[in-house]
Parts: sequence; structure tokens; C-alpha cells
Amino acid sequence: MNSSRPYLVRALYEWIVANDCTPHLLVNTEYSRVQVPAGYASEGQIVLNVSPNAVRHLDMDNDAITFEGRFGGSAHSLYIPVPAVMAIYARENGQGMVFDNEPGPPEGDAPSAGGESRPNGRPSLKVVK
Repeated sequence: MNSSRPYLVRALYEWIVANDCTPHLLVNTEYSRVQVPAGYASEGQIVLNVSPNAVRHLDMDNDAITFEGRFGGSAHSLYIPVPAVMAIYARENGQGMVFDNEPGPPEGDAPSAGGESRPNGRPSLKVVK
């Protein structure tokens, strides 16, 4: 059976936007093939604002999320394999979902995606397999 993660990410994205909130992705930057601008990740993670007015050419398929975003005034193309998405949530109220880690970097290199509180004010969300 296919992973439910890409379907859930798309559905939650639509739900967050439909409720006039700002969708954020928490991404494991140590996952293979993740392409984000250098210097913006912290402790192997990055939080990305993927609202319609913050990104261009957003494409969410079953394999990856791609878009163009601005960092430090410069446009960058980002590539996020779906298994690297650790969470999607609304910035305004923290409602969303945290996902279990899927195989990627070697064991022990991937940050935990458990339901505990996150540093830097990130929300505590439900873990889904």
C-alpha cells in the first residue's frame, strides 16, 4: 500500500489555507535529496512557510514537494522528498500533524518526529503512521 503521507500533507495544506491560516512544513534537512538554501537549517531541520503568497510554482505530488521561495531576498528552488516532511501545521494556532520518520539517513541521524513539544515554539502535534 502507498504511503498516506503525501495525501495527508496535501489535504492538510488545503484545509489550512481554506481557513485563512499560514501552512508551515517542518522538514528533516538531513534526509537524502532535500534541497533547501544553505545556512537556513538548524539542527537538521527547517521550517518553511508554504502559503500561496510566500511561494511560487508549488507542486505537491506523491514523491516530492517543489517550489520557489525567497531567502535573504534571493529566489531559490526547493525540493523536499515527501518522507522528509516531519510535520505540517498552521502557524497561527499550531493545528496540523506530525509524521513518523520514514527511512532516509542512516539510523540515528534523523531527528525524532515524536509528539513531544518542539524547540523554538514549534507545536506539539499528533503523530500519524
